[in-house]
Amino acid sequence: MTEKGKKYVSDALRATDLIEDFIADTPDFDFYQEDLKTQSAVERQLAIIGEALNKLKQVQPDIAVQNGKQIIAFRNRLIHAYDSIDNAIVWVILKKHLPELKREIAFL
Repeated sequence: MTEKGKKYVSDALRATDLIEDFIADTPDFDFYQEDLKTQSAVERQLAIIGEALNKLKQVQPDIAVQNGKQIIAFRNRLIHAYDSIDNAIVWVILKKHLPELKREIAFL
């Protein structure tokens, strides 16, 4: 993997770690729904993950991340259609998909 590729993977991993830290004391969706600061922090890191994977795809097209297209598309939605973000969808991403993504990119 190129140095740039390693940097983008590192950026995505750091963002997943930060998200885990941000929601560590968030017991459930209702709590998350009321915590605007955590929502903002999480959404920022999700955008970083999407951007890092997009750049990784550009510099290392031979490396495929499962659901990469959806992750990048969600990043675009966070940035360009922020007013249509459903917190319930974000919560499912955090609880179900983020751990899977972290395991996958940790081995790139």
